[in-house]
Amino acid sequence: MTNTASAQTGNFWDVDFVAPQPTQDSDLLKQLPFVPGLKEMLMLRQVHALEHATVWVLAENARLGYTASSPNNRQLNNDAIGGLSTEEGFYLYGQVKLVELKRAVPTALERLTSGEWDLAVHPRCGTNLSVGMFLTAVLAFGAHLVLPRGPIEQMLGLGLATATATQIAPDVGSLAQKYLTTSIPFNLAIEEITATSDLWERPSHFVKVHWKS
Repeated sequence: MTNTASAQTGNFWDVDFVAPQPTQDSDLLKQLPFVPGLKEMLMLRQVHALEHATVWVLAENARLGYTASSPNNRQLNNDAIGGLSTEEGFYLYGQVKLVELKRAVPTALERLTSGEWDLAVHPRCGTNLSVGMFLTAVLAFGAHLVLPRGPIEQMLGLGLATATATQIAPDVGSLAQKYLTTSIPFNLAIEEITATSDLWERPSHFVKVHWKS
């Protein structure tokens, strides 16, 4: 899930241990057809990547569309963009015009499958928040076990654990997105893009996709 658009920055984690291959998910599906829910899981990961890439493209288009006559409007609208992925497509929330979205989604898909794999990772993804909470809990528990039981030492340990988790969570979260929660959408085809509402009746747009191979 993506909450806002922001600039992507490089770091030493940005290494491809295994470069994405166009047939990797379809081959896995052929090898393990008996695994229940496998196709839905693979499709969700690909949709998640497309959601992130679409938010990146919309943000880029907003910056390119910035004018002196409307100094803040478009940038503020894109800062408020959020998304929610499902195995059938993704919802996009925020003040996005349907015509802009219809241009951005095909562009995002083309750029992702043509080699701009970094677009699949977004710093505002909910994965990063989950990773941060997990790291904080693990480090805090470790500090509790290692440090003396005095209240001052325990408080210092908790503070150190929180600070450390805050520093490393973005990089670890990016790795989790890259290799666990997203996958390059080589198998997705765009079906339709419509203005709608989600399960909670919140206004949104829905990008419907299907598995093409």
